[in-house]
Amino acid sequence: MQRKVNMLLLAFGLLGAAVGAVLGEALMLALPESWPSYAAVGLYFGLLALCIGLGCLIAELMAPRLNGHSWRQRYADWSWKLLLPATFVLLFAVGALLQFVFGLDFGGTKRVKDIVLVIDNSGSMSETDPDGERYAAAKGLIAKMEKDKRVALISFTDTAQLLQPFISVGTKEGKETVYAVMDGIEPTDEGTNFSEALGEAVGIIDARDDQHRGSMIILLSDGFSESSIAEQLNQLQSRGIAAHAIGLKVGYSGGIALLEEIAESTGGRYYDVAQSDGLAAAFQNIYMTIDNRMLHSLNAGAPEEHDIYKMLRILSYVIIGAAIGLSLGLLFDNRYLALSFGIGGVAGGLLAGLIMHAGLSGGALQDGLTRVAAALAMTAVIALFTLVVPVGEGKTSNKRRADALAHSDGGSRGGRSRNGRSHGF
Repeated sequence: MQRKVNMLLLAFGLLGAAVGAVLGEALMLALPESWPSYAAVGLYFGLLALCIGLGCLIAELMAPRLNGHSWRQRYADWSWKLLLPATFVLLFAVGALLQFVFGLDFGGTKRVKDIVLVIDNSGSMSETDPDGERYAAAKGLIAKMEKDKRVALISFTDTAQLLQPFISVGTKEGKETVYAVMDGIEPTDEGTNFSEALGEAVGIIDARDDQHRGSMIILLSDGFSESSIAEQLNQLQSRGIAAHAIGLKVGYSGGIALLEEIAESTGGRYYDVAQSDGLAAAFQNIYMTIDNRMLHSLNAGAPEEHDIYKMLRILSYVIIGAAIGLSLGLLFDNRYLALSFGIGGVAGGLLAGLIMHAGLSGGALQDGLTRVAAALAMTAVIALFTLVVPVGEGKTSNKRRADALAHSDGGSRGGRSRNGRSHGF
């Protein structure tokens, strides 16, 4: 048992981690949004582990410092056969399971399943959105909703009117029902009252038959309301309901400030849209914040994560690090390396989790670089941990001892001294 390190394995492992992380980023961009999150995360970590394992295997084949030359001569073929199941398959399963757990609701959180669309129909909307792009964008949002989602529709001017109570939009019939209601909305020349709009939204949410479903409000307007909304904001805050606000061609700074206040004070986000053709993207960005709680990323515009998910992400990376370390031990069929790399994976995974916690922001470039940095840090700690936990040559050393014993036994049986006695016992 020795404390030693293979610097070539460190270098090739880091190269594999970098390649795997970059391929993982490309995979995340290429996969359709309809893919289950657990499958996407499983593929990401499976691919990362495969590239790390391939780099470490090539390094040990070139310079077998940890496993010994006999391993390269006798068992390298077996390691090639183990490469895919020991790395990709194992980490796909671990990553998918951890993502499934990460997607569950903890700490009193509720996954949003009920969405209230609150759409401005005041006279000014005839100028800012004469072609009704706001309704087309809302229809596009509803078209993407899955079977567990329900939608309610409120149109407001000086007053607010509930046009469609909560209805399931998981079927074609449900979606078309809401579309027909939108098509029937007539333009008006009236004013804007945010207090009435938000009050009606809170009322329809409170009247639901199932209060265990998470809810959210999307408010779209182009103007400013002089009505007080303090009471409505307190109601939303006390119920934990986020109100996202979309401002379309808002020309008055007071209107922008008021929409920002509605969003930020309730845990939502404000989206400023300069042209009506940008409404679809704003609706889509909001929807992405509610359904994609991902282990290895944050959604741009998503509300602040509950502390339990921050801790769960760090713990998940600890488990992933340990799994990658163990996978390398399996790859080389060496229990000593499995122990050293596994413990190193716990330490490396903790470091990677802390990097993810500190670096994730929802920005595509920054989050991508953070994931790459986390993968490199975890791999480096695993590869260097043989300096902390000593390793032996596993199966190869056992084979050597067996061969030595056989030779010794044969020599003692066959070897005779001049007086005819054995050299052995």
